[in-house]
Amino acid sequence: MKPLTRQIASLVHEAIQNAQQTGELPPVEIPDIEVKPPRKAEQGDYGASVALAMAKSVGKPPLEVANIIAKHMNKPDFISAIEVAPPGFINVRFSEDWIRSLVTILITSGETFGKLDIGTGKRAQVEFLSANPTGPITIGRSRGAILGDAIARVLEETGYDVEREYYFNNAGAQMRNLGESLRIRYLQALGQQVDIPDIEKFYQGEYLIDYAKELIAEKGDALKDADWQPFKEYAEKRMFEWIKETCQRIGIHHDVFFNENTLYDTGAVWKVLEKLQERGYIYAAVTREGETDAEIIAKSADLKPAQWFRSTQFGDDEDRVLVKSNGEPTYTLPDIAYHVNKIERGFDLLVNILGADHFTQAQVVRMGVQALGYDPKPIRVVHVQMVSVVRDGKPFKGSTRRGIFDTLDELIDLTSADAIRYFLLHRSPDSHLKFDINVAVSQSNDNPVYYIQYAHVRCSGILREAGARGVTIDGADLSLLGTDELNFLRKCLEFLDVMQTASENLTPHTIAFYALELANAFHPMYDRVRAFADGIDPNLQKARLAFYTATKAMFKRVLTVLGMTTPERM
Repeated sequence: MKPLTRQIASLVHEAIQNAQQTGELPPVEIPDIEVKPPRKAEQGDYGASVALAMAKSVGKPPLEVANIIAKHMNKPDFISAIEVAPPGFINVRFSEDWIRSLVTILITSGETFGKLDIGTGKRAQVEFLSANPTGPITIGRSRGAILGDAIARVLEETGYDVEREYYFNNAGAQMRNLGESLRIRYLQALGQQVDIPDIEKFYQGEYLIDYAKELIAEKGDALKDADWQPFKEYAEKRMFEWIKETCQRIGIHHDVFFNENTLYDTGAVWKVLEKLQERGYIYAAVTREGETDAEIIAKSADLKPAQWFRSTQFGDDEDRVLVKSNGEPTYTLPDIAYHVNKIERGFDLLVNILGADHFTQAQVVRMGVQALGYDPKPIRVVHVQMVSVVRDGKPFKGSTRRGIFDTLDELIDLTSADAIRYFLLHRSPDSHLKFDINVAVSQSNDNPVYYIQYAHVRCSGILREAGARGVTIDGADLSLLGTDELNFLRKCLEFLDVMQTASENLTPHTIAFYALELANAFHPMYDRVRAFADGIDPNLQKARLAFYTATKAMFKRVLTVLGMTTPERM
C-alpha cells in the first residue's frame, strides 16, 4: 500500500493534466501539490490547496479552478467522495468500508505494513558511532548510535539494501596514551612504583586496572620491559569487545569496522592530495600567523609550508589546511579519502551521523569530494546535538579519560534498552536533549515508552480474555465498527506517510512522534470501545476483537520499526 497523500497528489496532478488537455485549464506549470488533513475534520480526510496556488497563472478564481480539477479526478476504491470547499480546496473523503478493510490487512500482514519501495535496487551505507576505541560508549555518543541504527532500520523498511559501518582510527596520540596508561597499570599491578608522566594524557578508568590483572594472568611479568605497543593492542581488543557487547544490549550491530589506517596503508590519503594538486585545488602557504615560509623553514629543516585546499571555490568562507607545516595531515584529508572510498564501493546513499561540532568539517569534505570529480549528492550528513542526563533533578557528566563514566551500559542498567532508544530518538537530532532517568523508569503516562507499550499490553490482555472465553474472530462483521474505531484506523493509515517522510528526510524521530500520537488516539478510545461488558452483542464483540487484533499488530509494527520490544504484560 502506498502513502495516501502521495496517491491523492498523483490523482490531483493527473486531473490537472487532463483539464489542460481538454483546454479547461491552460498549459501552465503544475506546482508542487501538498496534501494534508483539512482544518475541520468534517470537511473530509485529506485536502489539496493547489487551486489556490494555480489561480493567478491560469487566470481563474481559485474556486473555479478547484471545481475543474475535481471534475477530472478519478475516484479509486478508497475514496467515497471528492468535494470542493471555498476558497478553493479539493477535499477527499475515504470510503468507510475501505477503512474497515485495514483491520484484515493488519491481521494478515501487519509485520509488513508500511514497507515501501523507495530504495528498491539501491544500496545505502549508514556510518555511525564512529570513534576511536579508547573507552566505553558514553551517553553523549549513544544518541548518534541510536539515531544511526534507527535510520538504517527505516531505510531497510523502505527498500534499501543497508550496510552499517563503524569508522575508527587505532593509531595516533589517543591510542598511544591508552596503551601507555595500561602499561602503567600493568606495572603497578606487578607491585612497581611508577610515576605518571602526564596526568592529562593518562586514562584513569578502572577498567584498565582490570585489564592489567587479566594481562598478568595471561602473560605474567613477560611484558614488564615492553613499550606501550602491546598494551595498546590489548586495550583496543578489549575496548571493541566492550563496545560490541554494549551495542548488542541495545539492539545495534555493525556490518563493517573500517580502520582509518588502511587509507594510509593503501596510499589513498596521499593519492587524494596528489589528485587535488593535479586539478589545481592545492597551494602551499604558511600556517602560523606573523611568520613567513622562510622563517618557519629556518626553524627546522623538516618543516615545510602547509598544503591548503581551495575550498573557497566551492562556497567555503575560507580555504582549509589539508597538510600541516610539519607534514602531518589534518583530519580533513583522510576524511576526504574515506568518502571517496565509500563512493567507489558503489553505494547510492551515504549517511553519516556526526556531532554538531563537525558541521564545517562535513561541508569541507563534501567540497573535497566534489573537487575530485565525484558527485557529492549521495552524501547525507545528520548532525546530533548533545545529550544531558538528569537524575533526581541533578545533572551529571562523565569523562572517558578521568574514568568518571556516564556510560550507556550504566544507563541501560538504570532504565532499559527500550527507554533509551525512545528517549534518545523522540526529539529532532538538531535540538538539545535532556534525558531524565526518573521519567524513563516511571510506569506512568508521563513516560511515553510506558504509555506506548501499555497500548500493546492492553490489546494483548483483551485477546487473552477472548482466548479464555473461547471467543474467536472468525466471521467477524467489520461493518459493525463505529466512529471511534474508524478514527483510530485513520490514524493507522498515516503510518504510510510517516515512513516515507522518515526515509526521504532521514528523520526517524517522526516515527517516535507518531508512536506517541497513536497511543494518544488509542487509550481514550479503549475506555469507550469495550469488547467484554454486559449487554454487548456477540457480533459486535467479534468485530471489536478483530479490531483489537489489528490494533495490537499496528503497535507491534511501530515498536518494531523503532527497535523496541512489544511486551504482553506489564
